[in-house]
Amino acid sequence: MKPVASLLLVLNFCMYVIVLGIGGWAMNRAIDHGFIIGPAFDLPAHFSPIYFPMGNAATGFFVTFALIAGVVGAASAISGANHIRSWTHDSLPSAATAATIAWTLTLLAMGFACKEIELHIRNARLRTMEAFIIILSATQLLYIAAIHGAPSVPRR
Repeated sequence: MKPVASLLLVLNFCMYVIVLGIGGWAMNRAIDHGFIIGPAFDLPAHFSPIYFPMGNAATGFFVTFALIAGVVGAASAISGANHIRSWTHDSLPSAATAATIAWTLTLLAMGFACKEIELHIRNARLRTMEAFIIILSATQLLYIAAIHGAPSVPRR
């Protein structure tokens, strides 16, 4: 199981970094091209603090939670690298806990991705991020199952 876990760890880390890159672009674009609010301006009629000029009503929530899931997922991959290196029962709890938290946040982002898909209006970068989040929700679960193969390895 160690080679499978290693492959999934590298795959998940790369995918989380891609999600962070696309999510960072979307957040930067929302900050640069969102509502302009100042002392001389009135709030727009449909003001939302999570307004994104691209996409639809679910885009702000999706990007926000995808960024959180990406950061936690990348951090869990670093914790998982330590577990893969030692591959003992002692290193399993921290790697499994971090991976499970990352997986649950990825599932939350996947829920917003599904809502964004349902609402239709979005660009190619957001579609790419949706696909990565949906794929990550499956591969992260497979990774969690794969790292639980370590307790069967006898101590040295």
